[in-house]
Amino acid sequence: MPEGGAPAPADAARARDRLVLAVDLGTGGPKVGFVTMTGRVVWRDHISLATRWLDGGGAVQDAGEWWTVVTDAARKAIANGDVVATDVAAVCITGQWASTVPVDADGVPVGDCIMWQDHRGIRLVRQRIGGPVAGFAPGALAAWVRKTAGIPGGNDPIGHMLNLATNHPEVAAAARWYLEPVDYLAMRFTGVAAATHASMTAAWLTDNRRLDHLAYDDDLVRRAGIDGTKLPPLVATGSVIGPVRDEVADDLGLPRGVQVVAGVPDLHAAAIGSGALGDGEAHMALSTTSWISLPVPRKKTDVLHGMATIPGIDGGYLLANNHDTSGLCLQWLRDNLLAPDDGLLGTGAGACTFDDLTRLAAGSPPGARRVVFTPWLEGERTPVSDSHLRGGFHNLSLATTRADLVRAVLEGVAYNNHWLHGYVEKFAGRRLDPIRVVGGGAQSDLWCQIHADVMDRTIEQLADPLHAQLRGAAILAGMSLGHVDRTEVRDLVQVARSFTPDPANRAVYDRLSGELPRLYKAQRTMFRRLNRRSS
Repeated sequence: MPEGGAPAPADAARARDRLVLAVDLGTGGPKVGFVTMTGRVVWRDHISLATRWLDGGGAVQDAGEWWTVVTDAARKAIANGDVVATDVAAVCITGQWASTVPVDADGVPVGDCIMWQDHRGIRLVRQRIGGPVAGFAPGALAAWVRKTAGIPGGNDPIGHMLNLATNHPEVAAAARWYLEPVDYLAMRFTGVAAATHASMTAAWLTDNRRLDHLAYDDDLVRRAGIDGTKLPPLVATGSVIGPVRDEVADDLGLPRGVQVVAGVPDLHAAAIGSGALGDGEAHMALSTTSWISLPVPRKKTDVLHGMATIPGIDGGYLLANNHDTSGLCLQWLRDNLLAPDDGLLGTGAGACTFDDLTRLAAGSPPGARRVVFTPWLEGERTPVSDSHLRGGFHNLSLATTRADLVRAVLEGVAYNNHWLHGYVEKFAGRRLDPIRVVGGGAQSDLWCQIHADVMDRTIEQLADPLHAQLRGAAILAGMSLGHVDRTEVRDLVQVARSFTPDPANRAVYDRLSGELPRLYKAQRTMFRRLNRRSS
């Protein structure tokens, strides 16, 4: 050790090259990787899992299956020699949030995970705190927005907990803890029930004016009508929860003493994994869902457009918003309209890929011959909050081609992100340019260019954007263990290519993107009539 007790440079470099078992628990199934603390992905796997859709608006997954496939993947990488077990120093989990896993005292699920798409709690939340002001009682709205910057909507942990207590009392009685997915997996690794302000954001039960106060707000718990004894204890975001349990380490082939860092939502991991942690540095996700986020200095809410700050990293805040069906629209198109098993896309039966779709879309001109797609297949949260909305193609004709339909979906998602981006810039009080983009959709050069043209902003496509959250979880572990400094994160993340707006497409995209809010205003009452019961 050099004078003063600091680690020698060679020792520090070796520590940064040690591996993190990183898990990105997406809605479509977990990505599992071994990643250095500086974000280099050494090994990764993706396991697809399905959501079960239930009558009455239910959406659930088997959390026990998550644990099985995550540990199977990690065990395989170590047993095959793809990863040297002694190089592994930490575990960190990111992924979906606003979902609820009921578990017993040992962290084993006693029921399905209720997913963020589950609507069964909306009616119960409205019965509890509903009223005439934006759908809420004035006192409840004021209390929640003042303390948390948001308010329960019902398709979130409060709605999930009320649904369990009301309609599934046997599960509620068996549950010792209600955990977010990232906290559930951390408990399976450590045996410790713990959560953070960040992971419990969507529960809307912490006073986010004081991020150093590690306790739930008694008044909000009372107003919500949930059992506060089932909420996991809070620790600081980025804390080391403890070591992997010996029996789990032995089963996976890991050394004893591997540390588990408290997990964060995919929004936080994407911010880290995109390198967009500085003042005014924005990132956009093109995944199952989409969002546009950046660090902000203080708690703030835009109730009208469904945006709020949430507890971030190192005591700050992140802007949160969500367009619920983004990349999911392209999957829906492939699986339901373009008959992937008919071989008509020229790639052989059953072989249609997203690359095939984007190649097809490239054959349609900018503007998709004036076909407009509204990407609201499961309602919308931002820039309008309306669970009744549904998607659709507009201005179809006999001249419309399959290529036009695919391009219209790509452009419709971009139009919605452009609509959202305008309110994000107003919220931030500044122009956001460039924007770093993460997620599976960011692998498409065409979709990146469409976003640059529609949004009139430079889009920075990251190297390996599909695994940005794995990278972010590993870098977070490096930060938590003292091997990586926040100020160096942006330089750790490589930009593969920048896409600048093409002035030749400005007029067509300005015209067509402006139709999206007009279509919403013209059709929202119809959607409410048609979908009030199902929503």
